Amino acid sequence: MNKILVQVDEYMHAALKSKLPQINITDLEDNGAVFYMNGKNGTAFDWYVNDHFPYFFIFYNDKENLGAVKATLYSDGRLSVYVYGDKGHAKPEDINYVIDTDPDQLLRLAVSLTENADEKKIWDTDIRNFTGDDIPDDQSVKIFLESKKYYMPMIERKKLWEMTAIVSKKVRAEGWKISYGVRGKPTREGDSGWFFSVGNETDDYVNDASNLELWKIGSVLMYNQALNEFITAPYGTAIIRVDHDKFEIDAPGKEILIEKKDC
Repeated sequence: MNKILVQVDEYMHAALKSKLPQINITDLEDNGAVFYMNGKNGTAFDWYVNDHFPYFFIFYNDKENLGAVKATLYSDGRLSVYVYGDKGHAKPEDINYVIDTDPDQLLRLAVSLTENADEKKIWDTDIRNFTGDDIPDDQSVKIFLESKKYYMPMIERKKLWEMTAIVSKKVRAEGWKISYGVRGKPTREGDSGWFFSVGNETDDYVNDASNLELWKIGSVLMYNQALNEFITAPYGTAIIRVDHDKFEIDAPGKEILIEKKDC
């Protein structure tokens, strides 16, 4: 088995023994097997978007089959391990480790898991099923690195999530939907450049700072999911709502749909 995966296995069991010494190997699924949970997003997605591998889990061997230990292996070699007592119902206790490896080995493990798990449609399986310790060749690594381009919209969206946008107070206070947005160049640290409004405000209204609020982009997207398509658009982009759940790039003669949230 890959040397990094061996360390993940050892650290997860060490954390379990440290935090829950009363747990026996028979209390765990497949006698404490570590499962690679790539079935949700896949290896490349988590590597590029979340800066870590899909989670590793040890499960309790009972009807509920909840997690006993979860581990997050980051792309820089950090390993965060969370141990769940009370058959998985207790608040987790965490221990942090550092894997003995280097960035190239971690990258090649990501490539290997992509080839030997994701591409073979092997999902959420015991890591002992990945018996080979073959090192992916440079061509495989090149293909994996080139795949990053497919995840750039999600990477950019994640970067924007905690940034702020200026939003007309009429959205929250009066229950209107966001129907107009324009992205300018950021004017301060943490600024996304976005301004969102209902679309029926006067110039005097939006020029009065007391009529404006700062929202996190994450809050904007939760409030109006239809904005996801355009949230990473370049500076200078203006968008309008053209249907109940659809935005388009603004253009002369294009009609804006203005409506309240409960419509």
